[in-house]
Amino acid sequence: MLRKAFTEHPRTVGESYSEHLVQASGFGGRMIVAGIGCILHGIFPFLFVKTGSRQINHLHDRMVTNRRRKPEPLEAGAIDFVI
Repeated sequence: MLRKAFTEHPRTVGESYSEHLVQASGFGGRMIVAGIGCILHGIFPFLFVKTGSRQINHLHDRMVTNRRRKPEPLEAGAIDFVI
């Protein structure tokens, strides 16, 4: 049951737990750096003028537009065929 808590969501996006950990950590790190850029832009409007919007577009592109989805594994005993 505990294993399911760690693998259910990654499986829905076609990733193993470790693949999801790497991807999510990469997204989080990029978001933190972009957030710092946005805060600095708020203080110094001439710095990082396009950083926030560029990072949002990049992350959206990676997460939504170009996500590679793998088919979920078949249940044991399931029959898979194409007519």
